[in-house]
Amino acid sequence: VQLVESGGGLVRAGGSLRLSCAASGFTFDDYGIGWFRRAPGKEREFVAGINWSGSSTYHADSVKGRFTISRDNAQNMVYLQMNSLKPEDTAVYYCAADHRDRAAALRGDYWGQGTQVTVSS
Repeated sequence: VQLVESGGGLVRAGGSLRLSCAASGFTFDDYGIGWFRRAPGKEREFVAGINWSGSSTYHADSVKGRFTISRDNAQNMVYLQMNSLKPEDTAVYYCAADHRDRAAALRGDYWGQGTQVTVSS
């Protein structure tokens, strides 16, 4: 089982990034996928989630209207489009797979290694 994040980097406040999560080794469309983040000195935060088919999504209040989660089951990929980035979005972002068909309150059965996002002011 592998989840590999990419697309992180350094961006100025107000900018955009698109994170990708490539999945392999499990039946991708039988898993909800979530994006989580951990900022220095803070607890892990659940940012966004998407259910098996992509018909249901969840976005935390802190990112609602700025971030959008999506998935491509044909390509075993999940994306997080991040717009209007703020310095407080700086964190390591992880994708995780949850065997339940849901978008909210996802847990991680499988985790990626993370990708760093840094937003400068």
